[in-house]
Amino acid sequence: MRDIVATFEQSSDLQARLAGGSGGTMQADLEGQLLRMQGFLDELQAIGCELKDYRMGLVDFIGRHQGRDVCLCWRLGESSVAFWHEMDSGFAGRQPVSALNQAE
Repeated sequence: MRDIVATFEQSSDLQARLAGGSGGTMQADLEGQLLRMQGFLDELQAIGCELKDYRMGLVDFIGRHQGRDVCLCWRLGESSVAFWHEMDSGFAGRQPVSALNQAE
């Protein structure tokens, strides 16, 4: 996730500089960064994760609890997967994994 966050920041910077009229090799650099990002996204998808926020390094992945699907979520800087949310809610609906046993 560190690579994704760093690549996103570099790509955003290059896009801003290109929009400001800078050119030269920046377009090629941006295309390289975007290809690199796509590789990271493909890798995440291959292991069953969905990137939710490029800046936070937030990912969700489907888990099953008591016969239903839930989203387990993790973000860069967290030491383990400690939060989950319902499939139809997002980051704002995150709850501690310990609350899963209390969820209906």
